[in-house]
Amino acid sequence: MEFEEIYKTYFKSVYNYILRLSGNEHIAEEITSETFFKAMKSIGKFRGECDIRVWLCQIAKNAYYSYLKKSRRTESIDDDKFLDFTDPAASPEEQASRQEDFQAIRRALHDIAEPYKEVFMWRVFGELSFKEIGELYGKTDNWACVTYHRARKMIRLRMEEMSDE
Repeated sequence: MEFEEIYKTYFKSVYNYILRLSGNEHIAEEITSETFFKAMKSIGKFRGECDIRVWLCQIAKNAYYSYLKKSRRTESIDDDKFLDFTDPAASPEEQASRQEDFQAIRRALHDIAEPYKEVFMWRVFGELSFKEIGELYGKTDNWACVTYHRARKMIRLRMEEMSDE
């Protein structure tokens, strides 16, 4: 596959992933550009052991975390815009409720351990399949599925604890 075709095929996926992580269109554009620049330089090193979208999202995630470190924002989970996206078709009441839920999820997500946090983020924000997540970690799709559902359970329990506080 030609690099231009890779760019056209996967640009939107990488951009949306970083947009959901950062909550900022400018940052998403910058990191996505950097991602494809890095990918173009190292495409010869891509061995095809995982889906190319997974590889690109890993590059994007690493670029985003490097950006955060340079910006002295070391806790991406605490970024107020981490989950700041709503459904424009939803009513204002639904949007407000959804925003409250997202904030609670973000706070709960901060408290769970790896790899649960990462798997949850890849599944929800990266929109990766369990197979792709498994490949990312060198594990099975079943491992990814179990890890994701355990993460959801941890988040749900933490959210219940927070609502009791």
